[in-house]
Amino acid sequence: MKVLDLQCAQGHGFEGWFGSEEDFQSQQARALVQCPLCGDASISKKLSAPRLNLSRTSTPESSGRAEQSEGADQGDKALAVAGPQDANMAKLWMEIGRHLMANTTDVGPRFAEEARKIHYGEAPERGIRGQTSAREARELMEEGIGVLPFAVPEALKGPLQ
Repeated sequence: MKVLDLQCAQGHGFEGWFGSEEDFQSQQARALVQCPLCGDASISKKLSAPRLNLSRTSTPESSGRAEQSEGADQGDKALAVAGPQDANMAKLWMEIGRHLMANTTDVGPRFAEEARKIHYGEAPERGIRGQTSAREARELMEEGIGVLPFAVPEALKGPLQ
């Protein structure tokens, strides 16, 4: 197992686990390695100290960490980041993303149209999410329609567990 310290073009640091250097290179070439915070696929490796496992027996400290990892869900596993503040921010970002995914309806590319219908009382009031252009989002805000641009972390775009 190869553990790499990675960073996206936006400066978000995180950790990636790969079977080998070739696995990392292959996944990166296919844009499968993405920042868990912003989804950026422009990933670079950061310098990191090697980790050596010299013993097959685990210490109490290391076995506790293994239990925590096994109990964590897929999104949390992707969020091992550089410093304590980065880790807290990443965890909060994932919590917000989970909340939005669980409590909104995906209307896809019809976001602007559906937001207007809700705002003007032509559709039932509910939380929605979807895709829209920056121009459309600005126009919605100018009309007084609350819009929150939010990049959903890639780890949350799959089925909720």
